[in-house]
Amino acid sequence: MKLVRFPLTELTVSQIVMGSSDAGTTISEADTFALFDAYHAAGGNCLDTAHVYAAWRPGGAGVSERTIGRWLKARGLRHRIIVATKGAHPLLESMHLPRMSRAEIASDLDESLSRLDIEVIDLYWLHRDAPNVPVEEIVDIMDGFVRAGKIRYWGGSNWTTERIQAANEYAHSTGKAGISASQPLGSLAKPNMDAIPDKTLVALDEAGLAFHRASGLPVVPYSSQAKGYFTKRAENRLKSGDHEWYDNSTNDQRFERVQTLARRYRASITAIALAYLTSQRFPCTPIIGPRDLQQLGDSLAAADLTLTLEDVAYLEA
Repeated sequence: MKLVRFPLTELTVSQIVMGSSDAGTTISEADTFALFDAYHAAGGNCLDTAHVYAAWRPGGAGVSERTIGRWLKARGLRHRIIVATKGAHPLLESMHLPRMSRAEIASDLDESLSRLDIEVIDLYWLHRDAPNVPVEEIVDIMDGFVRAGKIRYWGGSNWTTERIQAANEYAHSTGKAGISASQPLGSLAKPNMDAIPDKTLVALDEAGLAFHRASGLPVVPYSSQAKGYFTKRAENRLKSGDHEWYDNSTNDQRFERVQTLARRYRASITAIALAYLTSQRFPCTPIIGPRDLQQLGDSLAAADLTLTLEDVAYLEA
């Protein structure tokens, strides 16, 4: 699998990142280990998790991180795997209230380190932003964790490009650790943001694409396959939630075009949709969330497929 260098860091990330929101819960630990084994054997080197994952399930809090920690130890792969986790997520019962104080971030970070059973986190995402908190204050907090050796680099998940740019301008002017990457909601499918209940999500839109193309800041998009929207649409398997999130005129056009490229490249719709992301003019390593080895294999096919800039423009038109 192709490796992608994140500028201004020592991180070289595999083209596809393995998500783990269901690791150890709805996907058993044994099946999770099998998925991680196959992903690593294919050249994958980055696992993405979060402090909050599975907290909405009885007994699920921390299971994803602990499962990753046990796999790393069992396989002896800590120094060959980039571990990324997220913290500072609002409490599930009060999503409108940000958690961005030094104490709240430190609590999540320390607990994640304990669950993962590692000494330092390679890439630590702030899972949500707190627009009422000055970016300067956040940069100061995160720079402290870098200097303390608890994290190597940090990024923003669901941060607007305006806040990312402001944070990095301050970090650059003061010699502090800034945002190394962004993790937005991002896929070939354009989401209907008004229909998504969680208003704290930030999508990779046209302005975001322009920002990343100009700045070269890496993107690690989640929901990179849009719940399998285009594949399920081709197979007449869409559910009501899929319609609400993604049915619009833009995706009507992209549905036709992704099928055209799938025929041209003799690839699956999934592979074309992921290759749209991996073929951008900036570092882009989408997160996948396969539930079995067959889904993993289909997703990894995108790692060997590169679209031309004309193909990318064709899909976006």
